[in-house]
Amino acid sequence: MNRSHSIYAVILAGGVGSRFWPKSRESKPKQYLSLIDEGTLVQNTAARLQGLFPRDAIYLVSNRDQEKLLNEQLPWLPHDHVFFEPMGRNTAPAIGLAAIHLIDKNPDALMVVLPADHRITKTSLFLETLQSAIDFVQADDNALLTFGIKPSYPATGYGYIESGDPVRINTFHVMRFTEKPAKEVAIEFIRKGNYFWNSGIFVWRADTILREMKRHMPQWHAGLLEIQSALHSGDLDSICEKVYSSLQGQSVDFGIMEKADNVYVVPADFGWSDLGTWEEVYNSSPKDENGNVVKGRPILLNVSNSYIDCGDRLVSIIGVDDLIVIDQPDALLICKKEKSQDVRWLAKELQNTGKKSAS
Repeated sequence: MNRSHSIYAVILAGGVGSRFWPKSRESKPKQYLSLIDEGTLVQNTAARLQGLFPRDAIYLVSNRDQEKLLNEQLPWLPHDHVFFEPMGRNTAPAIGLAAIHLIDKNPDALMVVLPADHRITKTSLFLETLQSAIDFVQADDNALLTFGIKPSYPATGYGYIESGDPVRINTFHVMRFTEKPAKEVAIEFIRKGNYFWNSGIFVWRADTILREMKRHMPQWHAGLLEIQSALHSGDLDSICEKVYSSLQGQSVDFGIMEKADNVYVVPADFGWSDLGTWEEVYNSSPKDENGNVVKGRPILLNVSNSYIDCGDRLVSIIGVDDLIVIDQPDALLICKKEKSQDVRWLAKELQNTGKKSAS
C-alpha cells in the first residue's frame, strides 16, 4: 500500500445495537461487546485494519456518550482521531462529518469506511481485497466503491446489490440496490448469481462523497459546510449541535448510493458477517454436540440448537429447541431464534416507556 497519509480508515462506531438487548444497552452498545471472538467488535475492527494502515491513519466516528468506552477499549487512538457527533443521524451524516475533517487534514484524502460491528474471519483476504479497491479508487477519482458479499443463504435481513457489466477483473458497475427482500425474492437473487449482500464497507475520495452529497442530499451538504467553517473555532460543538438537530437522519445507501451513477461493487468472500441479531451470532459461533452455543453454566436437559448466555446465575432449561436465552442481572430475554430481529422493537419499547432495563 502507498503509505501516504492521504489514505485513511474511518470506523463508524456510534450505533446503539438495539437488537442485542439485554447485553447491549445505551451505556454499552454492541460494538463494545465481545460476542464471539476474544476482543470486542470495535477492538477487532481496529486491529484488523492495522495490517494495512498505520495507527495514525485510523479514525473513528462516535458520540460523546461512548467516549469513556472508546478510551478504555482503544487507548492508543489519539483524541483528535475521533470525530464526535452530537446525536445519531445514521451513516450518511457520520461519513460526511469524517469527510470534512479529513479534507481539512489533506485535500486529497481517500476514505475507507467500515462499521465497527462486523466480523471478518479471513483477515489476509480482506486486506488484499481492500488494497485492490483502494488501487481502483486511486485510478478513478469519481468512483464510489462498495464490497458485495457472496450470499451463502437467502437472507432477508441484508440489503442486496445487483452487479452489472465488469469494468475490470472482479469489479462491476452496480445496477441497483434492494433493501431486505422477502425470502422468495432472495432465493431468486441467489439463483441469478449476480446479486451480493451489501457489506456496508466503502472506498472513495472524501471530496467525491461530499460532491455526491451536494447533489443528492443538499441540506446535509450545506450543514456540513457550516460545520467545516467552524472546525478551528470555539463554536464547533454548538454549530454541530445546531446542524444535527435541524436535519433528519439518512443512510448513505439510501441517500447517495442508490441514486449515484458512478457506483461499483467488488464481490468478496472474506468471512464477513454483520452480526445484526442474536441468531446471526448463534450461526457464527462454534456449537456443542447438541447444536447449542452455551456461555455460563446452565443445567440443560433435551435442549438443542439454542444460544444460551446465563452468566453466573443458576439457570435450568428443559425440553426446548431453537431458543435465544440471554440472562443478565437486571433483565432476561427468551425468544425463538427466528424472531431475534424483533428484539429491536423490545429495546425501543423499553426506552419509550422509560424502563431502566433499556439503559
